[in-house]
Amino acid sequence: MWPRKTSFWLRILVLLSVLTGAAPAAPAQSQNPPPPKPAPQKDEQEIDPDDVISVSTTEVLLPVTVRDRSGRLVPDLTRKDFRVFENGIEQSLSDLSLRQVPVDVVLMIDASSSVAKNLDDFRVAAEGFAAHLDAADRISLIQFDDRVALLQDWTRSQMQLHRALKRIAPGMFTRFHDAVLLAARDQLARPTARHAVIVLTDGIDSGRGSTFEAALRAALQSQTAIYVVSNTQIERSAKQDELSLLLAASDSDRRFNQLRIDDLRLGLAALDASEQNLEQLTAATGGRLYKPLSFRDLEKTYAEVADELRHQYALYYAPLNAKKDGQFRRVRVETSNPTHQVTARIGYFSGRL
Repeated sequence: MWPRKTSFWLRILVLLSVLTGAAPAAPAQSQNPPPPKPAPQKDEQEIDPDDVISVSTTEVLLPVTVRDRSGRLVPDLTRKDFRVFENGIEQSLSDLSLRQVPVDVVLMIDASSSVAKNLDDFRVAAEGFAAHLDAADRISLIQFDDRVALLQDWTRSQMQLHRALKRIAPGMFTRFHDAVLLAARDQLARPTARHAVIVLTDGIDSGRGSTFEAALRAALQSQTAIYVVSNTQIERSAKQDELSLLLAASDSDRRFNQLRIDDLRLGLAALDASEQNLEQLTAATGGRLYKPLSFRDLEKTYAEVADELRHQYALYYAPLNAKKDGQFRRVRVETSNPTHQVTARIGYFSGRL
């Protein structure tokens, strides 16, 4: 268990070094990395890093989720229970609030062929999620498949969301990275609100646009927490069942179905690779990866995400490094209880003069 966790965070650090153009370093390193290199533009949907608004270094809002060793949310901490480090240097917390900072949530739905027949399950789960939001929270809706479409701009109206959900139409392919990029760029949260994206997808991008690294960079630049409700486990179970059935057949039947067997094996490998990317994306941005076993579990899963957002701490601090240099600042959050599981984004890009 421990080696796997170490390997995962090593991948995060390597990926972070790609985003910032710096060599991998320990989380406690106090020196700032060199300015990030902009990713090449691949099509009209991909954005230049300079198009993304970075945060002002006047004060940082850092959403933080704390769970106990059993995975239950911890709701009763105070400011003195937290320590925040930026590039290895401890920062002074100026404020803390729980359930008082509104959240702007982008609901994203992968309407490609892998999800199309279960869109009604998503609609029910999405409406249930919206019912858990506070009056000050806002929601928007994006569909992605062959294209990326904003079906509903920011709203507090559940009726408007209901109408927008009815406009979801199934497509074929999956422009997942483009969708994350555009949600981070175009659906910016209010300056006083938290920003979250909740997406139902298997994460297998079949478009030829943006890269995973560009999508992650945009999410970090816009301070967007990505929550992924992944249907990878659902797809994996179906593929494994079919593969087992084909492999249990006679030799002649196996030879006849060899192309399908190879296709299933490639599909399972793609799901494994996708889950690894989704795990990195959610962990780096302070979100969470959910892997329900059935589409019937979507309503329960989305209710869990809503519960986390309601019980999230909002930490505020004025960085000791007040330079507006556009560099990436690594952030680490600890609590006074070493058994707590603390979730927060790995850092942010400071503003530019």
